[in-house]
This record gives sequence, C-alpha cells and structure tokens, in this order.
Amino acid sequence: MSDAGGSPVQLARPDYWEEACRHLARKDRVMKRLIPQFGDACLQSRGDAFTTLARSIVGQQISVKAAQSVWDRFAKLPRRMTPAAVLKLKVDDMRAAGLSARKIEYLVDLALHFDSGAIHVDAWDRMEDEAIITELVGIRGIGRWTAEMFLIFHLMRPDVLPLDDIGLINGISKNYFSGDPVSRSEAREVAAAWTPYCSVATWYIWRSLDPLPVAY
Repeated sequence: MSDAGGSPVQLARPDYWEEACRHLARKDRVMKRLIPQFGDACLQSRGDAFTTLARSIVGQQISVKAAQSVWDRFAKLPRRMTPAAVLKLKVDDMRAAGLSARKIEYLVDLALHFDSGAIHVDAWDRMEDEAIITELVGIRGIGRWTAEMFLIFHLMRPDVLPLDDIGLINGISKNYFSGDPVSRSEAREVAAAWTPYCSVATWYIWRSLDPLPVAY
C-alpha cells in the first residue's frame, strides 16, 4: 500500500493497546462488552505529519468521497508531498485540482509553518499534548478538533478525549444514556473511568457506530 505521494504506508500498532484494553474492560462495563466485538482491529498511524495535516485541510466541509477525489488530484502536483514542494506550486494549478482559495491559503500556511521551523515537529515526541495542540491551532485552518485527531491518529497519544467530536458524543449517548442527549460534562464523567486510555476508548466508541476502522 502507498500513500498519495507514492511512498509505502507504514501502519503501526500502539505498544500500549493490549494493556489499554485490559484496563478499560476492568473499569468500564460498556468497554468490557465492546472490545471483544472488534477482534485484533486497532488504532493505526500512517503517512507523515505534513501529509496527514494537509489531508485534514483538504477534507474540511466536504464528503469523504469528494475529499479523496480532490486529494488525488492535488497530490499529483508536487513531485513529492513536502512543504517545500507545496510552496513552489502555482495557485492556478491548485485551483484546477479542486481546492478553494481559502484551502489554498491554509495549505500554504501549513507548508510555511513546517518549512520555516515555526512548529517543533522533531520535539513533539517529548512535548505534552496541550503544547502540541497550541502549536497546531496556530496554523490557519487547523482547529482543536483537527489537532486532537492528529494526536490520536498520527502521534497515537493514548489519553486524548475529543469532546468536540460528534461521533464520540453520539456514541456515549447510545452506549451509556440509551440514546438521550449528552452534555460535555456528562461525557467527561463517563470518560473519567477511561483515563489514561481515553484515545483507545474513543476509538471503540467510534467503532460502535461504524465498524470500519478509521485511519487518517
């Protein structure tokens, strides 16, 4: 399998996954029921940081199918999907690939942040989640939800609770409140039992709504 830039995709399994599943099954009756339903499926990381964030920008406010179509056209423009290569692209070519003027501005800003060293990619392994979120939301077009998805799917941080995620809130409603509406504070109370593996529990909540694993 290859990513859009043609390089092999590396699918990595978090080393904490089995311990997380044991912890969640002990602490939470819903997790004890959900986890066995999905066998060996687990969170996986693919691609590199720049490509992952660029895809998230391209996919904003359009369907998954449309996002893939635009991405496929955009990814053919640079020889390799790198910040420096994106900065050399012509705006007209990017528009022709299906990108709006705003998304082009966002992608250029993303490339500038990476290319200039304004964000500390090499230090992310040693940085706290909130410090990384602060760096990412400083990039135009990236909000807290996108930053949290990046922490979960790219950096595979184990304890991220994306309370702005509609799927998580809907899944908590379905699995813990018989479908009744759920507030952020109620969701946070449910998730108290998940710590320090909120990312893993969130992944299983998503699976309870859509059995196909999500990958970014």
